[in-house]
Amino acid sequence: MVIFQLIQKFQLRGAEMFAAQLSQHLETSGHQVFLISLFPGDGVLPFSGEKLSLNRPISKRWTDYEGWKALAILIEKHQPDLIQCNAGDTLKFAVLSKKIMGWQQPIIARNASMVSLYINNPITKWINGFLYKKADYVISVSENSKEDINALFPVTIPKTTVIPVGIELVPSEEVILTGGMSAEKHIIHVGGFSFEKNHEGLLSIYKKYLAQNPNTHLHLLGEGPKREEIQKLSETLGLQDKITFYGWVSNPMNYVRKADVLVLPSIIEGLPGVILEAMISKVVVVAYNVGGVSEVVQNNETGYLVEKNDETGLVNALDKALREDNSHLIQQAYDLVNQKYNNTAIAKQFEKVYFSIINKTTIS
Repeated sequence: MVIFQLIQKFQLRGAEMFAAQLSQHLETSGHQVFLISLFPGDGVLPFSGEKLSLNRPISKRWTDYEGWKALAILIEKHQPDLIQCNAGDTLKFAVLSKKIMGWQQPIIARNASMVSLYINNPITKWINGFLYKKADYVISVSENSKEDINALFPVTIPKTTVIPVGIELVPSEEVILTGGMSAEKHIIHVGGFSFEKNHEGLLSIYKKYLAQNPNTHLHLLGEGPKREEIQKLSETLGLQDKITFYGWVSNPMNYVRKADVLVLPSIIEGLPGVILEAMISKVVVVAYNVGGVSEVVQNNETGYLVEKNDETGLVNALDKALREDNSHLIQQAYDLVNQKYNNTAIAKQFEKVYFSIINKTTIS
């Protein structure tokens, strides 16, 4: 197969990282993959195959005739068997290009979140309904994500399946957690500084936890538009000496391995890969029950699951995670990820879906 993987831009965000890792495994299996970004970006993604950028101006995302034409020219040149859209503007871009330029390749939409939580008015719902109607297939990251999109857009029901994210089993590299060198316990959070990740809630939770457990340190990995705001909030709350902001790091898993617990109080998630990374690193996970998190974090079995926005519950779960013997729980989490969420196996699932879509399209 020849496969186009569309991404928002070359950036080290979850959707783009997974698209790159998936593309690498598909190339290893003998397929030709083109990783194509819509907008300019300078992140170095883990894919050794053909990387192309359309370098389109993001200001023209609704009127970019030249961009839609540029994608059509690439399709005419390389004759891909299908186009997969990976979050951001990719589905909109592909659908409008196909409708206006007339190419025929099937479009797969990857649904990696809970779309209903982003749709806040009838116009937005109508637009997204139109886009998903034009998609030939939808691959959701979790059962919860699938149920969410099916309920919002019933047209997707007969053409949706679930394939989770996976992880790369790579050797660890030695890193050093900075800050809190005398702390007994280290708590880590990995995620972009955006409203979905709920850093404000995390700081509130940590302040409450510190009142009873002062000998700990919080490590925050990631970049994003709210980072400066969150750093100022940490100072306002008097937490600046108890938190280290790392910014972007090339391999967060190396840092996760050094921590005692991973905390994830997100308000919106699909199926976060960082949870899988923590589990395979044998680090206990404490998380809010949102999106597909409960599909991997079973409370008191593979981690600690707390209902969304229950800060007191999360404080208690953190205390339990850091005080009790969690060896059995950690082993069960490790076994789950090792057996079901290896990217090699995940890529095979995508490959199977791709072939079924191509055969169906050819027959019809």
